[in-house]
Amino acid sequence: MDHLLLLKNEVQDFINANLNSNILELALKKNPLSDIPYSLLIEQIAAKQKAKIKLPTWFTTENIIYPSKVSVEQTSSEKTAAYKASLVSGNSLIDLSGGFGIDDYYFAKNFQNVMHCEINEDLSQIVAHNYKQLNVSNIECFAGNSSEILKEINQKFDCIYIDPSRRNDAKGKVFMLKDCEPNVPELLDFYFTFSNKIIIKTAPILDIQAGLSELKFVKNIHIVALENEVKELLWEIERDFTSEISIVTINIEKDTIQRSKILISDDKHSKYSLPQNYLYEPNASLLKSGKFESIGTLFKINKLHQHSHLYTSENLEGFQGRKFKIINCLPFDKEVGKKYLLKQKMNVATRNFPLKPEDIKKKFKITDGGTVFAFFTTNLDNQKIVLLCEKI
Repeated sequence: MDHLLLLKNEVQDFINANLNSNILELALKKNPLSDIPYSLLIEQIAAKQKAKIKLPTWFTTENIIYPSKVSVEQTSSEKTAAYKASLVSGNSLIDLSGGFGIDDYYFAKNFQNVMHCEINEDLSQIVAHNYKQLNVSNIECFAGNSSEILKEINQKFDCIYIDPSRRNDAKGKVFMLKDCEPNVPELLDFYFTFSNKIIIKTAPILDIQAGLSELKFVKNIHIVALENEVKELLWEIERDFTSEISIVTINIEKDTIQRSKILISDDKHSKYSLPQNYLYEPNASLLKSGKFESIGTLFKINKLHQHSHLYTSENLEGFQGRKFKIINCLPFDKEVGKKYLLKQKMNVATRNFPLKPEDIKKKFKITDGGTVFAFFTTNLDNQKIVLLCEKI
């Protein structure tokens, strides 16, 4: 299929006219353009719908060609791409698994030359076309096996970027980097012949300790969350680096970026206390770090219980996550339930508690909403408690 047929005025008009349409309903209608497969038109509309929030630059640029909706779902968002591009700069970068090219668009703002490698030739052609539409002139697209392309180019780069994809035969197994294509652990020494700096993007489900067991010379591990949902892990590798490894937790909000840095060797223990005036709930990137003891020390707050992962303090402290004013601290029993919970409107959350939020809401006929946040948890004396709070 010649993707340039998608650039016909009548095709683009049809796509743009149906961006608010229900895809399932649209797919049942007759194809108004006989020279374009209807499935391809539907695919373009579905993918562009996904791009509206995630890829606004692409969405608002004319004559962009999209890959499948799944490819758009799996690609970096512009916000996470901009963050990773802020980590590096220089003369040259090569991306060994270019995909839809979002990351390279942002890398190109910090590098004189960027090379986009993509094994799928059709996708490589689409990306090259899109860069022209986006007025980007310092990215060169190569189709083929990235290792062969590296050998053929045979030059040093300031940075190598890799977003390995999980092989189909690895489904159902514990996620390891060796289960991906390219096999980065196996090829790491080969990559070091072309660059001393490598950034690897992995899915957030990759266990940090498992990743460290497969890689060497890791300098920083960036846990990148977008509006409190972890989207990716970035492994910053520097040849012969043997000093302390840092975990950098990032949460990108609409107008701000929350950032913390914890040494992976940090074994400081949190102080513990009963609930005080304020309650703190770590955001997703902090929780993914697994450094629950270090969090208390980092933010000068106390932990409620070893397994609760909620924190408290007498005075309000800065924090990377949600902050609450504790209005009432109550034991969890029938009398408290009848007096404070029954048929109330509140936001229910549990941490280290035997019941799930759904069970609690059903038990006490609680409806969602309102300004009260009820945390059901366990304190340092192993007592089940309810903390009624207001969000700050």
